[in-house]
Amino acid sequence: MHDFLQISTTVPTEQLALKIAESLVASSLAACVQVLGPVQSTYRWQGKIETAYEWVCTAKSNRRLFSEIEKRICQLHEYECPEIFATSIVAGSKSYLEWLERETDYEG
Repeated sequence: MHDFLQISTTVPTEQLALKIAESLVASSLAACVQVLGPVQSTYRWQGKIETAYEWVCTAKSNRRLFSEIEKRICQLHEYECPEIFATSIVAGSKSYLEWLERETDYEG
């Protein structure tokens, strides 16, 4: 079994979410990026409670590409401290995971 991740970040605009999605897929860092939103986020930042509308980018990729994905998101992101986290994909349909492996052939 291969080692796959679902990597998520939130951004302040739909345009930025689409830019990140396009960049990750075009460079084969991710096989697919779903953009959802807007979602309302409530969080503590610099000692104050903030509320904002954001868009969520969820990328499906190979674990070996996480550091490159993180780097790319940080290059494009507008936040001082962007949310970037990964969740292991522990199971999936055989055909989808084979497709995911083929589409994440990024060599750097």
